[in-house]
Amino acid sequence: QKLCKCSVSSYLSLPQVVAVYGTLSDLLSVASNKLGIKATSVYNGKGGLIDDIALIRDDDVLFVCEGEPFIDPQTDVRPHEELTGSHTDWLTLNVGGRYFTTTRSTLVNKEPDSMLAHMFKDKDAWGNKQDHRGAFLIDRSPEYFEPILNYLRHGQLIVNDGINLLGVLEEARFFGIDSLIEHLEIAIKNSQPAEDHSPISRKEFVRFLLATPTKSELRCQGLNFSGADLSRLDLRYINFKMANLSRCNLAHANLCCANLERADLSGSVLDCANLQGVKMLCSNAEGASLKGCNFEDPSGLKANLEGANLKGVDMEGSQMTGINLRVATLKNAKLKNCNLRGATLAGTDLENCDLSGCDLQEANLRGSNVKGAIFEEMLTPLHMSQSVR
Repeated sequence: QKLCKCSVSSYLSLPQVVAVYGTLSDLLSVASNKLGIKATSVYNGKGGLIDDIALIRDDDVLFVCEGEPFIDPQTDVRPHEELTGSHTDWLTLNVGGRYFTTTRSTLVNKEPDSMLAHMFKDKDAWGNKQDHRGAFLIDRSPEYFEPILNYLRHGQLIVNDGINLLGVLEEARFFGIDSLIEHLEIAIKNSQPAEDHSPISRKEFVRFLLATPTKSELRCQGLNFSGADLSRLDLRYINFKMANLSRCNLAHANLCCANLERADLSGSVLDCANLQGVKMLCSNAEGASLKGCNFEDPSGLKANLEGANLKGVDMEGSQMTGINLRVATLKNAKLKNCNLRGATLAGTDLENCDLSGCDLQEANLRGSNVKGAIFEEMLTPLHMSQSVR
């Protein structure tokens, strides 16, 4: 009888002629010695498992293996490299159960520093595992691997519909395909829906307010409320830092201790709003209407509008005792009949302001610009010691 190994590497060795005698265990022992394997099973030429030595006929060709399924050498298709023992550039990959046939140069040349390149640069350098068909086993997702292999073939990122680009990106990172990572990140960014910069409506904001616990800090930094009607709402302590509130209706709103630092309030209406302790540092309220607003906090917390742009604002009749308007710009503003007692106006630009009827007792006007300002009927005379210019 002739013995052959029915393993992946069996086709590199010649059949061995042996005499069959004794028991099946004796035959397996002889086969192990002859073929250099640990034989566990014997098959006939048609793939039938032999479990009794009496079933073996004269001149049978027998196949032994170490436990793997029977492989028919007449029908099993193998890479030329395995059949002849010669080196070839073609190889087969078994990626998650799906077969891909490609060349070694495809896996190596495009990204020489990638994991795939290191795996297949030198034959068997990594001791890559192979399945019963001789395909190299890679335990990754085949649907995400296909775009990567195609990219290595022709340098173009082509992804079929329904394939998640994030999955392909994860595989590209796993295999170290650096140039593809950049392409995928751009593709993912371009596939995202455009950011919605449309202004927040009153209805949306009220729903937001109702869903927020009263003790939680509500952060609205940088949000767009342009043109929204927020009148008569309770907006105490809300953080509107750098928010867009231009042309908003904030009349009669309660903005006590709200943070409006660097917010855009240009053209907005804040008539009769409660602005006690408000923070409006460097905010832009050019052309806004703040008539009859209350900035005065009985507890002593002072409103801070330092460095704010208040050009052309109308603040007539507002209560601003102790307010901080240092280095603010109030050019052409209307401050008629305002209570500015104890206000900080040092370095403030009051050019062409209407300050008639204002109470400026104990106000600090040191270094302020009052060129063209109107002080008629002022409740408290302006003293020279206040060093105005």
